[in-house]
Amino acid sequence: MWEVRAAEGRLGELVEFVAANADPSAQVYRSAQGEGRVVVIDPTGRGVSDVPPELVARPPHAWPFEPVQRG
Repeated sequence: MWEVRAAEGRLGELVEFVAANADPSAQVYRSAQGEGRVVVIDPTGRGVSDVPPELVARPPHAWPFEPVQRG
């Protein structure tokens, strides 16, 4: 999982950049409550690299996860 917070007023641009540059198998989410966050669930574990620094309030965070078999 990869998460980043948008710079003030830059959420739309950040969402566009992440959606265009994330792995095609990844799921991209934006915060629904105006928090300015973008989350990528990426089975490859790569996240998104080379995010323009002017789009972010701080560097991205990343956490490794493993799939859980259900049923």
